[in-house]
Amino acid sequence: METILNDTEVRVLGALVEKELATPEYYPLTLNALTTACNQKSNREPVLNLDETDVVRALDSLKFKQLALLSAEGGRVPKYRHTLAEKLRLSPAELAVLAELLLRGPQTVGELRTRADRMHPFPDLASVEAVLEELQARTPPLVARLPRQPGRKEARHAHLFAGVPEETQDDASPPPEPARLRVAAENDRIALLEEEIAALRAEVAELRRMMKEFAAQFE
Repeated sequence: METILNDTEVRVLGALVEKELATPEYYPLTLNALTTACNQKSNREPVLNLDETDVVRALDSLKFKQLALLSAEGGRVPKYRHTLAEKLRLSPAELAVLAELLLRGPQTVGELRTRADRMHPFPDLASVEAVLEELQARTPPLVARLPRQPGRKEARHAHLFAGVPEETQDDASPPPEPARLRVAAENDRIALLEEEIAALRAEVAELRRMMKEFAAQFE
């Protein structure tokens, strides 16, 4: 990938892609909603604690790199969206896989299939592998297959928006069972809904405050 992003830019871009696919009714995102999405405790590795100024700096950099912009749908409240689909001509399946890699780092094919299902359904592992092969075959490639680590049966794949990741060799634990992945995915979905509700409440409160300020101008 020619454009190299820092960790905050990777998180902001991943959150924008995820919300477009998982909750399109709330997309594009306000700055408040985007910051909440970046700091989610579910579907994130690592969990971050960014403030709005961090997100604004990342958005400015992503806009300069033509990966995000201020949406025309913002109305009175500025809203932001990514431009990956237009810039790189990516399909929903490719976007879903990239979103997972951006938000959680290197993963196996099985992990990607389970975790990306909330954004785009994959009928089997072969369909995920086909998407990964397409992303790897691009010029420049967007994804790389990492060397299999000791103690692991499967190789992991990583995005290349932040360059080639440095693989650590101290993680020799076996991959989780499919049932555990399904339970974790269900827990993630519940946590995501709770966080979406909290974000919506915060946005409604902000809209009420703005309406009061607007009405006060005519008193």
